[in-house]
Amino acid sequence: MTDLLRKPTATSGKVHDITPQSAGWGYVGFGLYKLKAGETAAEATGETEVILVLVEGKAELSGGDKRFGELGDRMNVFERKPPHCVYIPAGADWTATATTDCTLAVCTAPAMPGREAAIIGPAGITLTERGKGANTRYIFPIAMEERDVADSLLVTEVFTPSGNWSSYPPHRHDEDNFPDMTYLEESYYHRLNPDQGFGFQRVFTEDGSLDETMAVSSGDVVLVPKGHHPCGAPYGYDMYYLNVMAGPLRKWRFQNHPDHDWIFKRDNP
Repeated sequence: MTDLLRKPTATSGKVHDITPQSAGWGYVGFGLYKLKAGETAAEATGETEVILVLVEGKAELSGGDKRFGELGDRMNVFERKPPHCVYIPAGADWTATATTDCTLAVCTAPAMPGREAAIIGPAGITLTERGKGANTRYIFPIAMEERDVADSLLVTEVFTPSGNWSSYPPHRHDEDNFPDMTYLEESYYHRLNPDQGFGFQRVFTEDGSLDETMAVSSGDVVLVPKGHHPCGAPYGYDMYYLNVMAGPLRKWRFQNHPDHDWIFKRDNP
């Protein structure tokens, strides 16, 4: 199995624990907790900033010397309600105590202390349609660059309907060459509806030095260290993914694959 595809390591507790060291890169970290009501997760942020995303369920959250109370109202991610999210700065601690069964994503990237811990969703997060035809998908931009809610992290949720493509046409953001492109590592946390479904993701470079095509199951994480990274949702199964991106500059600038850029130009004349 390719090292880019990470399966859950457990069915409860911390089921994903991806660090820059384990991913073999320098910026993005991704953790995922599956908690039963009454269970608690707690971590120190250290030299990273953290965005906590309540993917599903409810929890009492605190961090950075603030108590945020019970957050969350999306009991199934495919309800497409905007997520409850909290920002925790570097040099702080956070705690989450589940008040219902819940799935909590922990998105991390290097940062300096200085920001305040704060609730950053669901207020300010609006569902946005992107693409046309079988390339249509729906976005919750949790922490993209237009929202000044983090120093390094870029975080977004994407819902891809059954039979559609996403992160398509193929595009890459693997060169530190602003304003033409920014270097951003990226992780994809996938879910499928119904849960027994599968999807596909290809990660490939134009020179062929990397070319991996993966069948993803619900709960898998795909790492994108470089190259293009389109996803496909087979007929009968909706696809969700939570993206985490980070790099030297908190801006998202990409280039489409030259062989497939005509699709983007046709749809965006």
